[in-house]
Amino acid sequence: MIHTERLVLRQWREADKEPFAALNADPVVMEHFPSTMTREASDAFVDRAGIMIATRGWGLWAVEADGDFIGFVGLNEPDFMPGVEVGWRLKRTVWGRGYATEAGRAAIAYGFDELGLPEIVSFTSTTNLRSQRVMQRLGMTHDPADDFDHPRVDDPRLRRHVLYRLAFPA
Repeated sequence: MIHTERLVLRQWREADKEPFAALNADPVVMEHFPSTMTREASDAFVDRAGIMIATRGWGLWAVEADGDFIGFVGLNEPDFMPGVEVGWRLKRTVWGRGYATEAGRAAIAYGFDELGLPEIVSFTSTTNLRSQRVMQRLGMTHDPADDFDHPRVDDPRLRRHVLYRLAFPA
């Protein structure tokens, strides 16, 4: 469990499944993904994320603000590229409050301080300017030479992704 000034990053609970499914069914939240998620796919995501945290002690943590589930923020190893990414997905009603940045900083600190990672990356579709601004606030840098076509995205509008990097502080 990781505590920040306003948030708790924690292991997933069965009670998180319903609000997470609602978040994943929101077309505005999922605008930069190929589609919204079914309840079954959303529940499977929760189950996988919980297993990863239980197995290795870190991952995509559930996030609470004032005791309410608001989404996830954490670290993940994408299976289509090397390295560890920081990622987030929060319900729309909490956007604009700095929660993604606050929790992202905590996840990055965990990755550097506890896991000894040399670098953490983040990526999103070129259309997702909100997430790119979070990456910039996290101190991550972008080199257009690192941008890539996501191997699991067929939609030409969303296929191209930007990659941001943050190296372990010297």
